[in-house]
Amino acid sequence: MSKEYYSYTSYSDVEDLKRLDFIVSQVESLNKKGAKVIDIGCGNGNISLALGSLGYDVYGVDIDANSIAIARQKNTFKQVKFDVLDVSLLQLGEKFDVVVCSEVLEHLEQPDKMVATIAGILDTNGLFVATVPNGFGPREVLITRPMQWLTARELDKGITAFKKLLGYNATTLQSSNEDLTHIHFFTFSALQKMMINAGFASFNYQNGDFLERIFPISLFTKRFKLLQKLDCWIIDFLPRQLSGGFYTSWRKK
Repeated sequence: MSKEYYSYTSYSDVEDLKRLDFIVSQVESLNKKGAKVIDIGCGNGNISLALGSLGYDVYGVDIDANSIAIARQKNTFKQVKFDVLDVSLLQLGEKFDVVVCSEVLEHLEQPDKMVATIAGILDTNGLFVATVPNGFGPREVLITRPMQWLTARELDKGITAFKKLLGYNATTLQSSNEDLTHIHFFTFSALQKMMINAGFASFNYQNGDFLERIFPISLFTKRFKLLQKLDCWIIDFLPRQLSGGFYTSWRKK
């Protein structure tokens, strides 16, 4: 079912909207009107603007100036603000009720330091919502890792050109950053260990998608939303080791 906050994002794929729904549901679980949210690695502002449309006080930050420019252009909310900021250097005096870090930690050289920083800016009763790809899930194993191997050896140009002919490109709706390389490949146990070491305890969890974004299956799923819906529904009944991504939320111990 379409939700009103969908209209404030560029998302249309079922998995993107499923992830957004999870994030919104976790923020709403605080039952705190006008809660202060920081969206770290906010990209083009999709999540920030969706939360802003629900009345939350949102601060979106990202290292990529192009992404922030797009987010600011789309922003119509007084209580939503965007800034260019290197999240690895994040040092803020104020506390937040919610920290959102969606599809970001896998891009960082030292994600554990970021998580420790987040623990420091989160209010005592606050919530940390983090989503990451499953580093050993189908898409990372069959697509991301092989493409990185080929790219490192300059053998990817033919595949990239072929995919462009089929309508694929390297951009995402999440971010306009040209460098979206995955540096870390998380298992759930590794993610959980990092969170526990930073002083968090698990609060909620959901699987992402299954096979719908794996080429050449994606040739069909990108054209038929019903196949995307089926894929995102099926994975909720399968072990998380098979999920394309982990949706998680955490509270301080």
